[in-house]
Amino acid sequence: MVHEHPGVYSSYDASSVIGGKKTARILGAAAVSTTGTANEVVTLTSYAEGVSAFGEDAEGTVGMAALLAALYRNGAAVVKAVKVSAATPTGYEAAFAALEQEAVDVIVCDSTSVDVQLKLRASVEKASGAQRERIGVVSGGASETAAKLVERAGKLNSERMVLTAPGDVRMAAAAAAVIAGESDPSVPVNGAVLAGFSGLSASYDDTQVDTLVTGGVTPLECVSGEVSIVRGITTRTTTGGAADKTWRELTTVRIVDDVIPALRASLRARFVRSKNTAQVRAAIRSQVMVELENKRAQEIIDSFGEVSVKASEDDPTVCLVEFSFAVAHGLNRIYLSAHITV
Repeated sequence: MVHEHPGVYSSYDASSVIGGKKTARILGAAAVSTTGTANEVVTLTSYAEGVSAFGEDAEGTVGMAALLAALYRNGAAVVKAVKVSAATPTGYEAAFAALEQEAVDVIVCDSTSVDVQLKLRASVEKASGAQRERIGVVSGGASETAAKLVERAGKLNSERMVLTAPGDVRMAAAAAAVIAGESDPSVPVNGAVLAGFSGLSASYDDTQVDTLVTGGVTPLECVSGEVSIVRGITTRTTTGGAADKTWRELTTVRIVDDVIPALRASLRARFVRSKNTAQVRAAIRSQVMVELENKRAQEIIDSFGEVSVKASEDDPTVCLVEFSFAVAHGLNRIYLSAHITV
């Protein structure tokens, strides 16, 4: 996209190579509620504030109150919540649109409808494309088979969407809070415990877990009465219809959402009302390298390549900055080979 508004803009691509602690990240929630004004964003800092604004859920339903309880129990500090006008794809679409203009890092909803989840994907991708990067977390429901879950993930097929299973939307909300609560984007959420739950409606064997992970589903498991995330996966498994593992690990998009906005903010703060001269472009290059080196020192990225800064040939007021970096990978498995002498 070409914008005339002065500012720092960015784009990126990627390729494959052969109750707890409070979080500063902001969560978003769209759900049905018994009170409140539809499509109006309400900023909450506690569960009590949420109940005051949206009321308790109707008996036998899982709505806004249930989501907020799961979010705050798992470390949420600030939640921007929106009541949906109706439990229909159109109703949720309007609520998601209200959140698009907000600073939200991870967003959840109380629907397991594929049509609603597709609306969330569209909203998340639209907001991320407008420099307000975010991730959507949804539930596959309590009873869908592994094959059906993989089919659902295939429909979502986005590096910005996480599909959890088994369990209802409360567990998806808990997973969202855990994801938002991890300050280091390169640390996988594998094994992270979801507070407030002591069991699951279903369990998966190793073969089913393999199917889910390769199919774009984030599986949950219950061990010794604790529910935890097996492995953080996005629903992005194909590109142009061809299998693609590039964006499978949740850490990849989280690292991108850490590095790119940090660079934008750094350049925006330092180069207001600047000239597009060789000296300024050299300073921009140095600042980008400083920021990338900081990310490498924090082990968020493994390495970065040459940084190129030049004036646009088409518009002398535009400065083009190009660079590459390799994300740091989480540790998923350790294989032991024992050679025993008897």
